[in-house]
Amino acid sequence: MTLTLDRDYLKHTLLALLNTPSPTGMTDAVVQLVCQHLEQLGIEYELTRRGAIRANLPGQVHSPDRAIAAHLDTLGAMVKQLKPNGRLEVVSVGTWPARSAEGARVTLYRDHGDPLRGTLLPLKASGHVYGKAVDQQPASWPNLELRLDQRSHSLADLQALGIHPGDRLTVDPNPEFLDNGFWVSRFLDDKAGVAAVLTAAKAIVESQQPLPMDCHLLFTISEEVGVGASHILHGDVAELLAVDNGTIAPGQNTSEYGVTIAMQDSSGPFDWYLTQRLIGLCQRHSIEHSRDVFRFYRSDAAAAVEAGNDIRAGLICFALDGSHGHERTHADSVAAVASLLAHYMLSGPILERDKDAMGPLSDLPEDPTHWEDPEERH
Repeated sequence: MTLTLDRDYLKHTLLALLNTPSPTGMTDAVVQLVCQHLEQLGIEYELTRRGAIRANLPGQVHSPDRAIAAHLDTLGAMVKQLKPNGRLEVVSVGTWPARSAEGARVTLYRDHGDPLRGTLLPLKASGHVYGKAVDQQPASWPNLELRLDQRSHSLADLQALGIHPGDRLTVDPNPEFLDNGFWVSRFLDDKAGVAAVLTAAKAIVESQQPLPMDCHLLFTISEEVGVGASHILHGDVAELLAVDNGTIAPGQNTSEYGVTIAMQDSSGPFDWYLTQRLIGLCQRHSIEHSRDVFRFYRSDAAAAVEAGNDIRAGLICFALDGSHGHERTHADSVAAVASLLAHYMLSGPILERDKDAMGPLSDLPEDPTHWEDPEERH
């Protein structure tokens, strides 16, 4: 089985995604971009009312089927109130540490008129004014304000600009892709995952190899606020594999240059049989990998299970240093994720009994630790 990953496509697709702002609630532009990529690959797709994408790769078996999910939405911010000093109090959209927001260049979108530019700054931003107090101010969203690049020095000035509470902000990603393979940017979570899914799909389409079962590519639009893939599944999906970031930090076992298979996140353990399949695929196809457990983390898969879907759920991750801040990954890690995804699409169903939603006790599988080949065993 020969699969060719187009790493130039991976890189350029990721760069285009990063340069398309898409905080939760403002995802239409990036949805259109991904749909264009799907059309170029000849992959059919459909959209939910709010714009989440379900693309369809037909297989030899239509039911049960599997799904792969990655989220298009990113962190962002919103105007909380107009301040008498001509600046704006803001709140985060998604779980975004204020410390990482300090100094961010942003764009503010009004009801009418061109977007406005500005910078998120601590209330005490100048050492020439506040001295050591600059370092003593706690990092929190109430201690941040948006300084607009406008003649704005009063509440009346802000009102004249047509600014209101609830106006949306997008944050500059500032991507930098180095020749040594390190990719640095805000919002690699989860746009690197989206690029990996599209690259894997491209490899499958170009290989012309038949898929054993239908595979749906799900691109969700509200993972950063906890909704995830809860709203885009249908009853035939037996397996759901989410793609997201794996944290590089002390006490973690994330593979910095390979793919990380998550065994558990804050919502609980992932499906044993699915994770064993993924480990087996990595071993068989020499994909660098590790296993990790995440304590303060949830994904598209967790949201789908919590919504009541009876599915086998798993999570694979690309490496990410400085998650939800100034993020960094490596091209080899994102490519490893794409490779595992493509091989997973070409593998058979995890268990034959999954074709039925309900079954007898005798259908329960044997202990997978006894499997000789986790990739092939049904």
